[in-house]
This record gives sequence, C-alpha cells and structure tokens, in this order.
Amino acid sequence: MASAKTEEQKYKVVRSEKQFEIRFYPSATLATVYTSAKSYRELANPGFRKLAGYIFGDNSSETRISMTAPVHMEISPSGSTMSFVMPSAYNSDNLPSPNDKEVKIEKSQDEYFAVISFSGYASDEDIKKYSDKLKDLLTETGISYYGNFRFLGYDPPFRPFFRQNEIIVAVRWDNIR
Repeated sequence: MASAKTEEQKYKVVRSEKQFEIRFYPSATLATVYTSAKSYRELANPGFRKLAGYIFGDNSSETRISMTAPVHMEISPSGSTMSFVMPSAYNSDNLPSPNDKEVKIEKSQDEYFAVISFSGYASDEDIKKYSDKLKDLLTETGISYYGNFRFLGYDPPFRPFFRQNEIIVAVRWDNIR
C-alpha cells in the first residue's frame, strides 16, 4: 500500500477469486509518457523522471501536484507507456499544461480489469511471471481478456518492505456477469 497520505486510484471489486479479482475502474485523468522502451528496466527511470518533473512543477503554472498510487506501466515490444493518475480534484480542464511535450494529459475509460497482486521489488521477470499466471487463471476460469497486460506499482523506490505490485488486464465483463 502507498503511504496513508497518498491518494490511490479508485476502483470497486466486483468479483473475487482465490488468486485474482475483477475490478471496475471508473474513468481517471492521467499524465502519460509514450516511449520506445521494451522492458520495465528501460521504462522505469526515464518515464518516472519525466512524469515526476510535471507533478513537481514543470508545468504551465509551476503547480506542484500530489503523487498518487499506483503508477501504471504498459510494456510491449512495440513501445511502452508510463502513467501517473492525477489526484481526483483534477481533470483535463483544471490541470496545468505540461512544459515537456512528451507528457500527455489523457482520460481513461471506465473499464473492468482482472488483477493479480505480488510483493517485493518488481523486475521484468516478475512482470512476465505474474502476467503469465494471470493469463493462465483467466483461461482456466473462461474469462476473456484483451489488450496488453499492465504493471501497477504502488510504492516509492525507498520503501524496502511490504511493497505492493499488481498485474492487470482488461476483461470482457459482459461475458462473465
């Protein structure tokens, strides 16, 4: 879990299974960077620096924006994204514009996701392992999914213990209700 002061992205658990759950995530405002990175290792530091710059005041009004959790990463061979969820008090109308043109302000869609959790410092190997595990669990339960598997990281790098990580993938909820 993130610190008690850190706002977390809202969601509602709609189905619990033994090793994973299905959640509904309402639309949220995101600051996102798109990169050619093909791994967690390639994406983590440069993506974080650009987004942190934006929320620490590298924006049109030099506004400091609170960090939220989790950080979203979608990693694929064709390119990757990293996104910070903006605090719920903000939307695209009241957020300052990024000074860095590589930082994009976007709005996510309402969506259902299958989610599996794991702890510790994440690595490319962990992300693959838990993505494969979630894929197998969804296949076993007959739940269809689409899009790329994404990594969610909840904790700052300086937190050594009790780290919370998740792998999520969009699911076709209408087929399983």
